[in-house]
Amino acid sequence: MKRKQSKKMMKIKNYLLITFIMLSQALLAQEAKVKVSGKITDKTSQEDLSYVNVVLKTAKDASFVTGAITDESGLFTLVDVAPGDYELEASFIGFETVSKAIFVGSSSAFLNLGEIEMTASFQDLIAIEVVGQAEAVSAKMDKKTYDLGQNISQSGGSVLQAMSNLPGVTVQDGKVQIRGNDRVAVLIDGKQTALTGFGNQTGLDNLPSSAVERIEIINNPSAKFDANGNAGIINIILKKEKQEGFNGKVGLALGVGALWEKKANLPDIRAQYQGTPKINPSLALNYRKKDVNLFLSADNLYTQTLNKNEFVTRTYNDGTVINQQLKRNRNTNFLTTRAGMDWTIDQSNSLSISGLFGSEKIIDRGDQPFFNRDYSERLRLWQFLEDELKTTVMATAAFKHNFADPGHSLSAGLNYTFHREDEQYFFTNILPASSGKDAFKLLSDENVVDVTLDYVKPMKTGRLETGLKFRRRWIPTNMQFFPGENSPIDSLAGGAATYKEIIPAVYGNYVFESKKLEAEIGLRLEYIKLNYDVNPNHPTYKSDGYNYFQPFPNTRFSYKINGMNKITASYNRRVDRPNEVDIRIFPKYDDAEIIKVGNPALKPQFTNSYELGWKTGWSTGSLYSAVYHRQVDGTITRISSTYGDSKLIYAIFQNAAKSYNTGFELIWDQDVNDWYSFDLNLNGYHNQIDAFAVQNLYPEPHIFTADKQEIFSGNAKWNSKFKFAENFTGQLTAIYLAPDIIPQGKIQGRFTLDMGLKKVIQEGNGELFFNATDLLNTMVIKKTIEGNDFSYTSADYYETQVFRVGYSYKF
Repeated sequence: MKRKQSKKMMKIKNYLLITFIMLSQALLAQEAKVKVSGKITDKTSQEDLSYVNVVLKTAKDASFVTGAITDESGLFTLVDVAPGDYELEASFIGFETVSKAIFVGSSSAFLNLGEIEMTASFQDLIAIEVVGQAEAVSAKMDKKTYDLGQNISQSGGSVLQAMSNLPGVTVQDGKVQIRGNDRVAVLIDGKQTALTGFGNQTGLDNLPSSAVERIEIINNPSAKFDANGNAGIINIILKKEKQEGFNGKVGLALGVGALWEKKANLPDIRAQYQGTPKINPSLALNYRKKDVNLFLSADNLYTQTLNKNEFVTRTYNDGTVINQQLKRNRNTNFLTTRAGMDWTIDQSNSLSISGLFGSEKIIDRGDQPFFNRDYSERLRLWQFLEDELKTTVMATAAFKHNFADPGHSLSAGLNYTFHREDEQYFFTNILPASSGKDAFKLLSDENVVDVTLDYVKPMKTGRLETGLKFRRRWIPTNMQFFPGENSPIDSLAGGAATYKEIIPAVYGNYVFESKKLEAEIGLRLEYIKLNYDVNPNHPTYKSDGYNYFQPFPNTRFSYKINGMNKITASYNRRVDRPNEVDIRIFPKYDDAEIIKVGNPALKPQFTNSYELGWKTGWSTGSLYSAVYHRQVDGTITRISSTYGDSKLIYAIFQNAAKSYNTGFELIWDQDVNDWYSFDLNLNGYHNQIDAFAVQNLYPEPHIFTADKQEIFSGNAKWNSKFKFAENFTGQLTAIYLAPDIIPQGKIQGRFTLDMGLKKVIQEGNGELFFNATDLLNTMVIKKTIEGNDFSYTSADYYETQVFRVGYSYKF
């Protein structure tokens, strides 16, 4: 009897245990949360589709569960999904909506759906162009992106002119500045090239904006980017069509500048340019069929420009006063052609090959008179002709292997750039009692080879990025001087010099993401060996160089307060390696008596950058604000000094003391109503350069000292956008640049107003525009410089006001 009761009790215990286990498993299943990911692609072209709306609904009653939008790689992630049966829906303008039944289990915390293909929707309807604008500040707050097609007031001009309207960016003396710092790395399609310069951006003034799709500004780059450029990175994305079949775009922009004379010439020199023409034809062709995409584009920008019209007064401690004017009339023709092929070899492999050819022809005709204190005596007249040809050839090959899981890839790239600088200067040096002929010729060939390997592995909570890069760069340069009678040219400073650089680098970057937190931690290890071989007969400089092995870490942490508010803190360490022109030993005679010289002993400057940002949004707008701090060791700056009894000024690059840049930035986008919206950018910063003492070697060794400089400066940009009718829009941009410090001095405040109008015609295929830069003709660059035994003030009334009209047609 007891034995039967014992067996019965055992059965009850077993039933209870089984029931408990089942209930426990059910409870665990309810508590488990799964991250669902996938990738959306175009079924026809196999291109990644960004900004696709992905929605997860319950299979039972189609109620909304969660959603996401695909990123630039077509990837999406749905977080905190409970196990169960669902319906996944993907929708995008111009494509048929895709629905997919999925089951989310509880055995894994990560479900990868693989690739989901979408098919283009072809309907016999009137063509309608749907214009959308992505957020300026990305969701990760790691970059700002601007569509140049929306920048109506700068259409038909150069990329450099278009950049002057971007938030946080200013242009000064032909250099791009981010937050008051001109040490900016400029990339084209993510690569450094000789077209934009390795630390020199002068080529941007001749690259047509019509060739550019968008511009990305990256203030705090991750470790996967080159460590060069302490102010940040500007990435120029060139246009490339993605439509199926044969299509293209043709355009023509015409302009005229310098309609009114800002300031008259000093006596007895040739007239300054007026009514200067600007002509910019452009053509883009694209053919895509199945697995192959072929593209060809060509842009030609011809301009006449009053490139410089600077009036300077130099005052020396011995009482000497010299008044001068530098007027430069410039003719420029810049041709850019680009062609290539994208080949999808199979589902996993693709190959892209492209080539670029650029030819820039510059003719400068200049006059520079020098007068005494009261203009009663002309001391010298320096007239010159510059004939310069710059040729750029770039070849790129990129291979990408996609693994089975979306986003998992291995990429390899090879990039070669050749850039030739062929300059000839002819001077007429007219003195009261004599006249002489001076000349020099410069030939410089820049060669750059870049090899890259990048690996990306998505993980359950983010992704891992790693890779390596090897660069070899060599620049043989030869300068020949031909001095005339009573010439200021230093004929002994010519000869040959060769710049040689080798940089291997390796990086690793990990990105973590949860519902509330994001983190990015990276490290780039870089070695550089630089040799600058100088002609052994040079009277001042000897061969020099440097090498280092340095770590460049970066971190970024973000906290999502809710769906509309996010806080991000970031840190990175970067370097500015002197560019070849910074260490070039040859005197540059842009000015007969203010001579620029490089320094082969120049060393890199290292920067630590910190930033704290907040982004919030509402139904009709968004606000991004940030505070930042940069500390630079070994600040690279140009020092102007005199030597002996000579009145010549020598401007030579040196490593000064520490410098600091601390400030704030605000970007406010707002849709006010159906016809008016605006974006406001405010940037304020405190600049400081500590006191320092350096030895200038050219023309003879002498010591230069400078006191501490500091100022609070900034800029404000108000960009108003108007919608007058369905296909008729306008833009008005006001820019104010506050006074700021420059090496040994200050630059005064400036103001400019730009405007533009755009009309879409021919059922969305045609486009007309009209714009005006510096509409009120108010932009004048005024500076003051303090030297060791001199000071000078200057005002540059160069051409800034330009009116343009243009037409483009898509087919």
